[in-house]
Amino acid sequence: MHFTSERRLEDGVLEREFTLGEIPGTLWTPESVAPAPLVLMAHNNGLPKAEPRLVARARLSAASGYAVATIDAAGCGERPRSAADEQGRADLRRAMRAGEPVDDIFESFVGPLVEKAVPEWRTTLDALLALPGIGGPVGYAGWTALGIRLAVAEPRIAAAGFFAGGYVPRAQREEARQVGIPLLFLLQWDDEGNPRQRALDLFDAFGSKEKTLHANLGGHTGTPWFEREDGDRFFGRHLK
Repeated sequence: MHFTSERRLEDGVLEREFTLGEIPGTLWTPESVAPAPLVLMAHNNGLPKAEPRLVARARLSAASGYAVATIDAAGCGERPRSAADEQGRADLRRAMRAGEPVDDIFESFVGPLVEKAVPEWRTTLDALLALPGIGGPVGYAGWTALGIRLAVAEPRIAAAGFFAGGYVPRAQREEARQVGIPLLFLLQWDDEGNPRQRALDLFDAFGSKEKTLHANLGGHTGTPWFEREDGDRFFGRHLK
């Protein structure tokens, strides 16, 4: 892991950009000298690691005593996308304009994105846990499809907060039954791109003995600010 930039923010959080081979990422760490529990924070379906809502959540969590990291995995952010990814996105835009069904199109590129992202996140996790000042256990927050796959594949993840927005491929809906870690599931009740019943069915499918559903009125980007604070309290019960 090679750090390419560093700056101290006004809330005392240290923000560092890094590269790990071809993987670009950002790490936020608190002022505390004690080893901080780590939260991996992933954006939905190819958005960049610099997406403002993700950065705001990461900074708040770091100021609350967590080390927080995000990356642009393969096909995400500004990293190159395959011809199949680009075709899938073009097909999606065309189908949405025409009012046609889009699930099969989502399957064609979200599923491969998840499969490519998981090994890169695990490689990043190895490097992060080797750094001074960062310790386990590890939490995950963000993109549900990726989080399900990581929770099944990565035993070091002890708790997860999933955002119900974004398409979850059929394979991950089946894998949800294998997820047994504590979960906090955020649902925007009026999310125009996420059928409410599908999200509720997914919540029901998770195998976790401790799982909590927070539902709020509003569209996809309308998650209330207090949910970020509640997320930190959730991780505090399981990571500290």
